[in-house]
Amino acid sequence: MKKSIQILGVSFLLLVLAACGAGDGDALSEEELSIGVTAGPHEEVMEKVAELAEEQEDLTINVEVFTEYVMPNQALDEGELDMNSYQHEPFLIDFIEDRGMDLVDVATTINFPMGVYSTSIDDVSELEEGDTLGLPNDPTNGARALMLFEDAGLITLDEEAGTQATVLDIVDNPLDLEFVELEASQIPRQLEELDAATINTNFAIEHGYVPTEDSIFIEPGDSPWVNLLVVREENQDDPVVQTVIDLYQSEEVKQFIEDEFAGSIVPSW
Repeated sequence: MKKSIQILGVSFLLLVLAACGAGDGDALSEEELSIGVTAGPHEEVMEKVAELAEEQEDLTINVEVFTEYVMPNQALDEGELDMNSYQHEPFLIDFIEDRGMDLVDVATTINFPMGVYSTSIDDVSELEEGDTLGLPNDPTNGARALMLFEDAGLITLDEEAGTQATVLDIVDNPLDLEFVELEASQIPRQLEELDAATINTNFAIEHGYVPTEDSIFIEPGDSPWVNLLVVREENQDDPVVQTVIDLYQSEEVKQFIEDEFAGSIVPSW
């Protein structure tokens, strides 16, 4: 009986030690990380960050590229990634609420600024009573467009609407502007039929626009739609996370963005 108690005691001690070891291993490595991104600008910017990490911190960043928006969060939650960089806050909040994942944002990265464009006026102040404004007809970009119109001083939205705003949430429209909801990709082609319209960056670029030069009003760099660096909640205070933030939000990366993308994306810092 006494021997059985001793064996149980040793087993319990081994379990405690194993648990302690597992806890110590939860911190992110300061030598090598895997960071998920979507193909395109997020990939290119993170490759620059990885280059600086190797040169300045002796830190290897493996950039894992995805072509859709669900897997980077799933892979992060499951431990296959250490961080990801591809999504804005409204998307992250909805994702967390829908799937119950313990993910948190730790820094802002870049913004693909939505702008207001027009072929007939040079400033939003030139809009007149009864003019027609185009905006995307999908919920996320529609709300984003309405918030941009509000920032431009054209309308006032119900303050409780936030990133879920629709045209029904407009509580003040002093110019009695008409709002036409259109497929986002079609708005550049129909711009001449409108007095002004919001256009997403990717569609603006496709039609030869440079957002920071050709828009008549544009989102600020710190808008709710700025993209984020995201980690698991348990790792948000790990020292290497701050190292990556400092590298990303460096002058070298800012200059790379300005040189490489010529205003089509903008740094948030």
